[in-house]
Amino acid sequence: MKVYCATSNPGKLREFQAALDGHVDVEPVPGLRDIAAPPETGATFEANAAEKTLYYSRFCDGIVFADDSGIEVDALGGAPGVYSARYAGPDATDEANNRLVLDRMRGIVNRAARFVCVIAAARGGELLATFRGEVEGVLAEEPRGSGGFGYDPLFHYAPFGCTFGEVPLDRKMQVSHRSRALAKLREWLLTQA
Repeated sequence: MKVYCATSNPGKLREFQAALDGHVDVEPVPGLRDIAAPPETGATFEANAAEKTLYYSRFCDGIVFADDSGIEVDALGGAPGVYSARYAGPDATDEANNRLVLDRMRGIVNRAARFVCVIAAARGGELLATFRGEVEGVLAEEPRGSGGFGYDPLFHYAPFGCTFGEVPLDRKMQVSHRSRALAKLREWLLTQA
C-alpha cells in the first residue's frame, strides 16, 4: 500500500518511513516543494494536522497524511505547543527555538514536558481519521546530543537516562510521540488495504 505524507521536514520524513517500513510505502506528496504551504491557524495539534492533510489531499490520489507536533512545557503554560517550529519567529532555527525555551525556563524547577504528535489522514479533501501520540519527559538544562531534530537535544527521557538527541533514531522510535501516533496510523491503514 502506498500513502503520501505532507512534510518537507527531512527529519519527520525519515521517522515516517522508518515507522511504516515494511508495512506501507511512504512517499512525499508529488510536487510538494512547488505547492504553497497552507497557513497553520489551528489552536490545537489536531486542528493543524487536519487543516494540512485536507489541503494537501487535494493534490494527489490516495491517502495523504500530515502531522502537527511539538513540545508542551508545563511551566510555560503548555508553550511552545502548536508554535514549536516557529517559537523564536517565523523562520527560526531549531537552535533559536531551543535557546528561547531555555531562556524562559531559567531558574524554573518544574521542568516537566511532553512531546505531542497528531497525525491526520485524508483522501480527496475528506478527513478520514486522526491519531495522537505523546511521550513524557523533562527539559534538560542545556542541549545534549547531536541526533534528532527540533527539541530532541533538550528532551530528557528518564527511562533512557539521556535526551532524544543522544540516542539513535531506531531507539528513539521505540518510544517517541511520533512513533506512537504512527503505530496507530499503521494499524488503521492496514484495515484500509
